[in-house]
Amino acid sequence: HYFALQVSQFMQSETWLWGQREKQKDTGKSGFGVTYRFDEWGQTDLDVRFELNEYNVAEKKALKLSILPLIVFPEAGSKFPLYFGAGAGLGVFLRQIEDESSLSFDYQIFMGVRFFNISGSSGFLIETGLKNHILLLSDGQFNGTYLSLGAVFTF
Repeated sequence: HYFALQVSQFMQSETWLWGQREKQKDTGKSGFGVTYRFDEWGQTDLDVRFELNEYNVAEKKALKLSILPLIVFPEAGSKFPLYFGAGAGLGVFLRQIEDESSLSFDYQIFMGVRFFNISGSSGFLIETGLKNHILLLSDGQFNGTYLSLGAVFTF
């Protein structure tokens, strides 16, 4: 089994038609995620990621929970430190700005390095990539690059 806890920070982000007509920059703030491997398929892992991300759009705060099935290569069982992955799923805004959709289609592509068994069955990871979403019931799109640090647990 493989389980990871991650804290992330958006390095750069842009928003279109979310809260206002003009393009906005640096709207992504921070996030917290939990990733769990639920199966293997060949040399890849099938994971699920639950993520809570915070945004500052049009001078207002938004908070979103994302649920993303992921495909990650290579499988965690190989203990190879570099990994690559992608996923897509549903985002549900727990706090959204007025007159915008509470649902989004979320997608991510990422790469990272993970070091297993540094202390017992615990290790750490560093990950970077793209976190994007499209609002489903209104106009609006978000594109962001992020960096995350986290802990890895195998059991």
